[in-house]
Amino acid sequence: MMEKTVRRGTRTGFTTGACSAAAARAAVLGLVHGAVPEVVDCLLPNGDTVRFAVNDGRCDVSTPDATAPATAHAMVIKDAGDDPDCTDKAHLTADVRVLPGEAGVVRLCGGFGVGTVTMAGLGLEVGGPAINPVPRRNIEDNVRAAGAPLLAHAGLEVTISVPQGVEMARKTLNARLGILGGISILGTTGIVKPYSTSAYRASVVQGVQVAATLGHGVVVLTTGGRTEQFAMKERAALPPACFVQMGDFLRYALDEAVAQGLTEVVIGGMVGKLTKIAQGETITHANRAEVDTELLAQLAAGIGAPPEVCAEIAAAETARFAAERMQALGLATAFHEALAQAVVRTLMAPDRYGGKFRLQVLVCDFDGQKMAEADSTLFPPT
Repeated sequence: MMEKTVRRGTRTGFTTGACSAAAARAAVLGLVHGAVPEVVDCLLPNGDTVRFAVNDGRCDVSTPDATAPATAHAMVIKDAGDDPDCTDKAHLTADVRVLPGEAGVVRLCGGFGVGTVTMAGLGLEVGGPAINPVPRRNIEDNVRAAGAPLLAHAGLEVTISVPQGVEMARKTLNARLGILGGISILGTTGIVKPYSTSAYRASVVQGVQVAATLGHGVVVLTTGGRTEQFAMKERAALPPACFVQMGDFLRYALDEAVAQGLTEVVIGGMVGKLTKIAQGETITHANRAEVDTELLAQLAAGIGAPPEVCAEIAAAETARFAAERMQALGLATAFHEALAQAVVRTLMAPDRYGGKFRLQVLVCDFDGQKMAEADSTLFPPT
């Protein structure tokens, strides 16, 4: 009798943003059709359409003699797959109400359990809900697609809430980042890959091994989908199999690159992860180490930033704050170049990977636009 083999640790899940968008779409469909559906097909940011189960659906009318519902409620339970995520099983809830006389308006609000932004440096409006830009667009896209008949003559207000959000937020770094009162609504693709599992580490190693078989002698390591798209544009001559989304597992990827005899490694990233690499972290998960904002302040000082700005950067909690302050001063390019060079110095130190391969570091901003690069052959470590 053959034993049944179960492959564990690789099941993908869905982000809080995707689940919020699905709940919002279901609630809007309730307003359009008079009843919230039990399942909803939701468009994800990556272009896929996924079916979600809908819970607690209901519609309400504003007055006893009204002919159409004025508000609707729907909830989607998050399934994080095999990623050990503290928001797994969160109840992403959408309450939608009609805004008479505001044709075409879609207003997004944060309800109970969604954090409020209280500090700069997150790319979000201070005082607003901690709903990141990609989920915001994805929620609105789904609302507009489902609510077109209503939006022709009215607006829609969408409030996202998470009943367990306050408790879940205690297991995150949100409070340290100035996000208070709940969790963040996140996700750039809508899909959660098990970045934090041994299975994902193994897939990173396997990806480097595959890249080594292609004969180009190079692997391009990125921290996620957005940085991979950026890196693919920069190194367009390379086949897709040369690109590996390493997630937080730089050390495993670099060690395998050495083991496979690759002669060139390219790292594509944004300011947050690259700062952690520059400070010597090769496992860059948010729970493993904090961003060294003192390092960023030193880099800012080195390119001529005023002392008071450097002090603000050192006291901040995020790398993004530093990038935004440098942008405001017209020093963004120089700052990102200094950061890229710091990554090269750290990784190519003799006690790390010096002499084992050529290293190129590519830096993009939060929109995937190139900011800087550094190369170990042009900028030898000191």
